[in-house]
Amino acid sequence: MSFKLADLCKYKNIVIQCHDNPDADALASGFALRWYLGLKGIEARLIYGGANVIAKSNLVLMNENLGINCEHVECLEAPELLITVDCQYGESNVTEFPAKTVAVIDHHQVSGELPELNEVRSNYGSCSTVMYEMLQAEGIDINADENVATALYYGLMTDTGDFSEISHPSDRDLRDMAAFNKASITLFRNSNLSIEELRIAGEALKNTIVDEKRRYGIVEAGMCDSNILGIISDMFLEVDDVSNCVVYNLLPSGIKFSVRSCVKEVKASELAAYLAEGLGGGGGHLVKAGGFLKKDLIVKAGVAYEKESIIRFITKRMNTYYDSSEILYAGQYQTDLSEFTKYRKKEFHVGFVRAAQMAQPGKTVMIRTLEGDVDVDVTEDLYIILNVNGEIYPIRQAKFERSYRESSEPYVYPGEYSPNLIDSETGDRIPLLPFARSCISSGGDGIYAKPIEGRVKVFTAWDPDKYYLGRTGDYLAVRVDDPSDIYVIEGGIFAKTYEKCED
Repeated sequence: MSFKLADLCKYKNIVIQCHDNPDADALASGFALRWYLGLKGIEARLIYGGANVIAKSNLVLMNENLGINCEHVECLEAPELLITVDCQYGESNVTEFPAKTVAVIDHHQVSGELPELNEVRSNYGSCSTVMYEMLQAEGIDINADENVATALYYGLMTDTGDFSEISHPSDRDLRDMAAFNKASITLFRNSNLSIEELRIAGEALKNTIVDEKRRYGIVEAGMCDSNILGIISDMFLEVDDVSNCVVYNLLPSGIKFSVRSCVKEVKASELAAYLAEGLGGGGGHLVKAGGFLKKDLIVKAGVAYEKESIIRFITKRMNTYYDSSEILYAGQYQTDLSEFTKYRKKEFHVGFVRAAQMAQPGKTVMIRTLEGDVDVDVTEDLYIILNVNGEIYPIRQAKFERSYRESSEPYVYPGEYSPNLIDSETGDRIPLLPFARSCISSGGDGIYAKPIEGRVKVFTAWDPDKYYLGRTGDYLAVRVDDPSDIYVIEGGIFAKTYEKCED
């Protein structure tokens, strides 16, 4: 059951537990939670168990310099409430201490039965982000304490490979909004790589697989922190025959991997998600991403968990990804209308915002949404549509007036994450929803559309540098009044919003 931080305040004897061998994200999450409880007059303990004490240089410095002071304990008298952070009670990497009541705050995939009090957001890049969002919900500003803001920022940074694996907009919000201590972050970052890890990076690069036709590379690394995979990836991508690469290592619980791309035809985030599909999770940025494949799901898929089988498996997935993807560019695509069917929009309510109400024309802004960040140049005639499931796309006034009519009904946003407009120069963030008004689709001139089979990457007229991915079940569409305006419509949205023309 999802809960609020305020729900914890009825307990007085509270212990917060990180997983064994805690990392920066676990320390930061526990620290922020203890800080919140302290604001409410509750003095909680922050602990971790296991055989080993914190020894990695950056974590020792973080623990001491930020005043986290996480205790290593071997036994614990049952508290009234035990809260595990960045982990789930009963997992193999968490010492099971007795407790009268247990709560869980985490961002990993659910691996077993959860207690009644649980807040698990598996689509977040870090537990630090979960804590940030929960504090926001209570009206608590993390920047009221620089050490807390610094800890949460560093927790997110390390758990997402220097922010390269961020996939949720809330992760991006924490990254952008935390007023962290720059000197502390610099100190922690420069204490993160040991001589042994440097050797691991060198050894890994001696054994590379390069597909010259598809221009990708694969590297297996030894046991190391996930940030080392990113370092190896960055080095590997500098090879002139490699446009994309995957660097991974085999851990006892699964495969951690890092992805890099230097061409717009392959989003690192999308490739990471494809590699992890059905086996774990992956995401990130356009050029840097990563993910994790769970061992039990790999074995269940019939792949032996040993070196040669894993190499064959990853290579096969990479080949399939490249060979099954068609790439289309707006303005270059030659539409064969004999393959398309004409549709018109059903009447339904959506939202719209005039961009010039939020930013001066001539400015470049970024629209932050659950689907990703979209860069647009503000003009007097730029409108932003908030569609039936909360997805966002820009449209010009002339097309808006042909396709929609304004409504007096109040607008209710249906999405999970409230979108924001971010000024690219100042970083100022402006919520879209206070400016949103309701409108009704009026059909317009209609579209031609056809079902997509396989995978199609479409570079649209409004964003020629980033593609929109269409999968089997989605639709490829072109406007009747502008055949060069090609785009993708998700299958579920298409069924809700379009109907076949009878003429």
